[in-house]
This record gives sequence, structure tokens and C-alpha cells, in this order.
Amino acid sequence: MENFSYLHLGEPEDPDRYVVCKYRVTTDLPMEKAAEAIAAEQSTGTWTGISTLDHTVFDHLGARITSIEGDMVTAEFPADDFSIEVGSVPQILSVISGNLFGLGALKGVRLEDVTFPKSILEQFKGPKFGAAGLREQLRRPEKPLVGTIVKPKIGLSPQKTAEYVYEAGAGGLTNSKDDETLVDQTFCPIEDRTVAVAESLDRLESEGKYMMHAINVSTRGDKIVELAEKVQGWGAREIMVDVITCGFGAVQALAEDPSIKVPIHVHRTMHGAFTKDPFHGVAMLPLTKLVRMVGGDALHIGTLGVGKMTGAKADDGNLQACLGDDVPYRKVMPVCSGGVHPGLVAEIVKRAGTNVQIQAGGGVAGHPLGVRAGAMGMSQAVDAAFLGIPASEYAKDHRELAMALDLWGSK
Repeated sequence: MENFSYLHLGEPEDPDRYVVCKYRVTTDLPMEKAAEAIAAEQSTGTWTGISTLDHTVFDHLGARITSIEGDMVTAEFPADDFSIEVGSVPQILSVISGNLFGLGALKGVRLEDVTFPKSILEQFKGPKFGAAGLREQLRRPEKPLVGTIVKPKIGLSPQKTAEYVYEAGAGGLTNSKDDETLVDQTFCPIEDRTVAVAESLDRLESEGKYMMHAINVSTRGDKIVELAEKVQGWGAREIMVDVITCGFGAVQALAEDPSIKVPIHVHRTMHGAFTKDPFHGVAMLPLTKLVRMVGGDALHIGTLGVGKMTGAKADDGNLQACLGDDVPYRKVMPVCSGGVHPGLVAEIVKRAGTNVQIQAGGGVAGHPLGVRAGAMGMSQAVDAAFLGIPASEYAKDHRELAMALDLWGSK
């Protein structure tokens, strides 16, 4: 049995032939040994020398450690390590974020980023609609999209949900959605809810207001396309999937099925279980890239350092991963959501730009004058930010915004 070294330090990254991963590593071992443990575990090695590994296998399929800078390790996996099955995210994740999290050689390890070669990117189709498609359907070419989440997240009847959506649209919002925990419960059956909301959307359109509402179809993998077909038939203009709990394959199945003809809004609920720890788990950035690959049209990326959620930063790469031109897919609409209210809108636009969907639940439903006024306050804040006018100045002529700023303040 021979010893093989996975270290190729100083060699340039080769994103044309390899899947390139960045890992943040915490270890008591010399970093070179910890890095080799990752490369071995995730490619051709095991805990001891083995008689079945020779240079032919190792040289062709072994991972390579090309850089160690502080606690950041760059590992490259040959494209041939990945399945020839078209677009197999489960197998990709098993390689780049598999058993390494349990290695005794590591106190912590976090997958920070991943870059895929053309041979893997071309296996995926990306979004069917993307940011541009959403804008076209909403007749909203330039301004940020502005949306809401029906609150409370559970408890409203189908009719109450539909009334909420109508009031939000009448107040100027372009988008609304179910929350992540609502799918098909007895107090709000999905068929009744979808039909009632569709009637509200039709009513709004007859009044010259274009709006989408994302119906949550998150369910078991063998049923999700069937459920999406049903809600589409009941009048849904957009569907929503909880990608972590349902799996990337669920989004991909919907995006690639020709019977599904509405955009897919992707919620990232449960991501914090493995993205929140800065030294262990998986960062949001690799997940964002995978969502774009499998066909999500809109994706929650947090609030770029404002709002109620912790950990999100303005420069964490997720915005660029949604909108960048470095992959051969339509752009994903980045959704900023989580503790948003009108007083935060200007800062979000400053950090994200205008190709973004800004979304408020409590920041709409919590307005002293109700949902319609809350929607008006959010819409006015977006208009002010788009025009480059301070919200406090714009509020002098817009009562709904003024009341929201008095209640929640501004950043």
C-alpha cells in the first residue's frame, strides 16, 4: 500500500476542470493535515492505507488542496467525481459537504463557497422566469418589487387570507406570499385559499393593479409536482417551496416540468441550522448558487445586515450569486425579508440596488391603520428610495409612511 499526498499548494485554481470549494477550518492539528483529511474523506481516501487505491485512481479522482490561507482551505474536486446523471444536487452535496463535518481531525469546518465548471453548470437549466420574467408579469420594469407575507403566518381562513392579499395589492404592493409553515391545514385548506386569493388578484387586475401571491406547495417529494399542478389550475400565479425542508430536487422538478407555468418563489426556512455558526456548517452562498442552478425564480437572501435576522451581511456574496453574469442562467430575484418595515427600505436599496424584492410581514400588518395603509407605507418608502428622496422628507406628503416611521423609526 502506498501513501498519497492531496497537497498541491501553490498550484493555481482550475475552475474549468474542478469543482472549487472554500472551507473555513478550525483544528488543533497542523492545517496541512486537517486539509488532507478533508480531501481524502471526500474523494479517494479513508482512515488507513488501502490496497485498492493506486495512482491511476488517485491521480484521476483524488481531491487537491491548492491553498491554505489562515483558516481558509481551498479544495478542488475533479469533475469526474460527480454523477453523470444530469443535474444531481444530492450527489454534489454528498461530495462537497458530506462526511467532513464529522471528522475527528476537525473541531469545526464550514463550506463558505463553491464554483462549478462548465461541464456541471450545463447540466442545469436555471430559472424559467427569473427576475426579468417576474418584472414582465408585474409590469414593473425598474422599481424594486415590494411585497408582504400574510400575517399571522398561520390562523387566517382562506377568505381572510384573500382579503389580506386584496388590501395589500390595493395599497400598492406587487407581491405577497404564504408563510413557510402554511401549506394545507384544516383552518385554511390550500384549494379554498388558492381560489379565494386568485379572485382577489383578478379583482386587483381589473382595477389596473398587477400582483402575484406565492402559494406554498411544500410537501413530500413524490407529490410536489402534482400539488403544484393543482394550485396552478386553481388560479395560482406563483408557487413557493421551502427548499431546505423539501430539497433542491423538489425545486428542480417543478422548474423543469413543462406543466408548471408559474414562477417559483424559494424560501430558505431552516437554513440557520447550518448557516448561523460562522465556524461550522454551510454558508448561505453555496445554497444560493444551487437554487439558481435548479431553477428558483426568487430567493430569500436576508436583509443584508438590517432587520431581525442575524448573520446576514451586505457583502456575503448572495446578492451577486443571484444577479451575477458568471453563470449561464437567468438572474434570480433576490428577496430581502425578515423584520422589514418602511424605515429600513432606503438602507436595503442602498445595499442591494433596485433589482430586488423588499418584503414586509409585520411591517405591513402592524401599521396602525391596517394592511392597506401598511402596504401604502411600504410602497411609499420604496418610491422614495427609488427617487433618492429621504424617507423622512417623502413622509411629509405621505401620511401612511409618516405613521410607519413614527412607529418603527428608520435606519
